[in-house]
Amino acid sequence: MTRLLPPGRRRDRMADAVVVLSGAALSLQTATDPHTIVRWYGGASIALLMVPAAALAFRRRAPLRVAWLTAGFAALVWLLEVIAPGTVLRVHADHTLNPVLWWPPTAPLAAYAVMAFPREGGRPVWVRWPPVAALLLTLGWTDDVLPDSAMRHFSAGETDSVDAMVFRSFAVVIGGALLGMYAAARRRVLHALTERAERAERERHLLAEQARAEERARLAAEMHDVVAHRVTLMVLQAGALRVRAPDEPTRAAAEELRGTGCQALEELRDVIGLLRRDPEGSPAAVSEPLPDLSALVADSAAVGVPVELAEHGDPPSASPAVGRTAYRIVQEALTNARKHAPGAAVEVDVRYRTDGVTLTVRNAAPSREPDAELAASGSGMGLAGLRERVELIGGTFTAGPDGGGFRVEASLPAYVPVPAPDPAGLP
Repeated sequence: MTRLLPPGRRRDRMADAVVVLSGAALSLQTATDPHTIVRWYGGASIALLMVPAAALAFRRRAPLRVAWLTAGFAALVWLLEVIAPGTVLRVHADHTLNPVLWWPPTAPLAAYAVMAFPREGGRPVWVRWPPVAALLLTLGWTDDVLPDSAMRHFSAGETDSVDAMVFRSFAVVIGGALLGMYAAARRRVLHALTERAERAERERHLLAEQARAEERARLAAEMHDVVAHRVTLMVLQAGALRVRAPDEPTRAAAEELRGTGCQALEELRDVIGLLRRDPEGSPAAVSEPLPDLSALVADSAAVGVPVELAEHGDPPSASPAVGRTAYRIVQEALTNARKHAPGAAVEVDVRYRTDGVTLTVRNAAPSREPDAELAASGSGMGLAGLRERVELIGGTFTAGPDGGGFRVEASLPAYVPVPAPDPAGLP
């Protein structure tokens, strides 16, 4: 059960149990003490005193009812003694009795509960004070039914009086009510402070999101105005060179350059679209099949890297940005395996889902030392860039050692909300 309840609820349950047990202990002491003022009646008085004690279990859910029940119990005892003196209390005891600490036994606990636990919406104080006032009024009438001769210490010790018991009862009931008011006020203050802190945290989060959105928009505009424009000019110049080239090798090189530039423009369009995207927007309607990864596996196998490709499920249609990201993840992971783990077997596990795809690339420990010059090549930001790219489309990315080898895993959604492409073909 403790695993199912949050820490706050467990603490409340424990406190409720302690209160109920305390009320039961006070009631049992009052009912079972051979020198108490409560008549035994073969244990029937225990059942009577246990009713308000058991009601304390509902002190959080129905504190007002618990307080009225306790006040009603005290009024019932008083009424019975008025009608038939000696029915419940030993008002004509022929031996000395122990003084009562306060009456009834659960009075301060009920007074605390009704003031400390106002129901949702907050009952005003004047609604919660009447049962406490009724309880105090009944206590004030105790001297009408209980003579001072019944309130003496055992073994003829220092005498006690009904007025002393009434004063103690008044003190603990009022003290319990005031303590409950303090607990309720403290809880309200803590709740207000918590709400204020949460609101400030939400505002900071919104401001940070706004700043990130503005920065992404600025970067997207910069990439569109500068980078995309320059790459477009390169593609146009390569196309012109292909048409005017005097020989076939030059035309082939120009065509390859133009194709690479077009591919770069497509990827640039994806990145700019992701930078401009609205995280709360609807996914783009454009979709295409996920890329075939077997070509990457074949390229790695051609250079001597044993790669095993395992695909599970049916490839779903996805946003173009998702497909290109999946391709780049596998490409970067295989490249790193070739550079840093020569001779190691590589496993590429692809699990297609209806709402996305999970990619796992794992290589074993290298069978020989990597080439220092080859391993040092590159910017060293490949995995960091992949992580940013994956998180930009709403996926998750992890990379790290796995046994003696290395593991790269990414989970990508099928669709991401990106703006529609420019009709002119530019981002």
